[in-house]
Amino acid sequence: MFFNTLTPKFYVALTGTSSLISGLILIFEWWYFKRYGTSFIEQVSINHLTPILNGNESNTSSLTNNDLSLPSSSSLMNGCNNGNVCNSAMGTSSLSNGIDSTAPVTGTNECKVWKNPCALFRGAEYQRLTQYNGKEPLTFHDMNLSAQEHQTFFSCELDEGKPEYDSENLMQRAWRERTPSVRIQLAREALEKNSECTPALILLAEEEATTIIEIERILKQALKCAENAYRKSQQLLEQGHNQDIVHKRNTNILIYVKRRLGMCARKLGKLREATKIFRDLVKEFPMMSVFNIHENLIEVLLALQNYPDVQGVLAKYDDISLPKSATICYTAALLKARAVAATFSPDVASKRGLTATEMSAVEAIHRAVEFNPHVPKYLLEMKSLILPPEHILKRGDSEAIAYAFFHLPHWRRVEGALNLLHCTWEGTFRMIPYPLEKGHLFHPYPTCTEAADRELLPTFHDVSVFPRKELPFFILFTAGLCSGTAILALLTHQYPEIAAYIAHFFLNWFNAPIQYLTDTIESILPSNLFQQLAKI
Repeated sequence: MFFNTLTPKFYVALTGTSSLISGLILIFEWWYFKRYGTSFIEQVSINHLTPILNGNESNTSSLTNNDLSLPSSSSLMNGCNNGNVCNSAMGTSSLSNGIDSTAPVTGTNECKVWKNPCALFRGAEYQRLTQYNGKEPLTFHDMNLSAQEHQTFFSCELDEGKPEYDSENLMQRAWRERTPSVRIQLAREALEKNSECTPALILLAEEEATTIIEIERILKQALKCAENAYRKSQQLLEQGHNQDIVHKRNTNILIYVKRRLGMCARKLGKLREATKIFRDLVKEFPMMSVFNIHENLIEVLLALQNYPDVQGVLAKYDDISLPKSATICYTAALLKARAVAATFSPDVASKRGLTATEMSAVEAIHRAVEFNPHVPKYLLEMKSLILPPEHILKRGDSEAIAYAFFHLPHWRRVEGALNLLHCTWEGTFRMIPYPLEKGHLFHPYPTCTEAADRELLPTFHDVSVFPRKELPFFILFTAGLCSGTAILALLTHQYPEIAAYIAHFFLNWFNAPIQYLTDTIESILPSNLFQQLAKI
């Protein structure tokens, strides 16, 4: 009788109210997920309802408070099934590495971009891609950063207004120009006024020369000019602060030219010559670590397969007090993987357990992946490579591209190294707390890398994002509930008679088993049962 008296307006009100409530829950869940990286309903059910239902709240809370505890080696072996060896976590020996506390992490330092130590040449390499498929490999933001650096490193305020430095003033204009042809023209005018204008020669080598051999010829000419200017300013250092500024400018130019010459030698296959250039730079200018010349040295030594010397460079720069990079972390992992990769088998390791050497290699891979989680997909060719930008963001997709572009051949050369990486790299994410409020071996992963990488990488590249937050079940559930009830409310309002008939049908269908059960119980039990129980 009650169901038969319900009108279509009741069903419209019911479905509309349900849609409104589920919509409010959806909005709150979405806001909580965006702010805290997890579902509010899920958190409440795990932290409060589950302990009450299970009666072991104390045990659960103790587990929650120790989410950074490291598993034993037996738990490592539990993850060695189905070819996914040791994807669970690191062993306890990782504690010796400690947190990489180079400096306090602030919002500004998190997204500081660095000059790519292995940046390509614009005229001979980047422009070839543009000529081939019409795509621009460099963004305006990336090139603008390079222009600012060139103005800072290759000039000083003392040059302005002096007639003998007209060529340098022209170069200031050249670095600020956006059109390559105008920059090249200004560089040529600067050379006409001063045949020893090193910045002009650098610009022509970088942007006008179309082959590496031509670049090397121009840079050798620039090197002579840079060395002469460096020696002259070194002799005048004692004359005051102004000469010190000029000498710093000349030092920057000399380091830049030598480094690019070393890169030319590397590209032309003259590996030993390139090694000597980079070694000399590291020894002669040890305080210029901002240029990251040791990364060029590591890459050339890997090309020579001179692994002992690579280990020596890492021993100096892979220190807890020094800034890390993908080159440092992944090269350390490659050297440790090299010792076990050739004989490594996932099936054998899952049965007998990991040896100490294998455990060390796995831990090194986990450490590298935690520093930059974007690299493995490029090394394993799960994601296509593009030309690296002129600037990189440490721990970002731009750094991963730059590293994989130059170091993928070195991983391929070590037999079994990519297989070991494939089997173990995903286990890193099981060690890192979610939503990354704490780091494991490094500081928490920066949240600003995606925006910074999008400014450095071209638009045709699909930027890798970490972590990709998957929507929790309750957000999807409430979204479906809200949409479903809203549709029902609309249909009930448009077709009230049909909606009322369908609602009556389903309510009667659900009510039938209950009515049958009630009638059965009444037929079995005496009618005055409750009166007899009341007397007792």
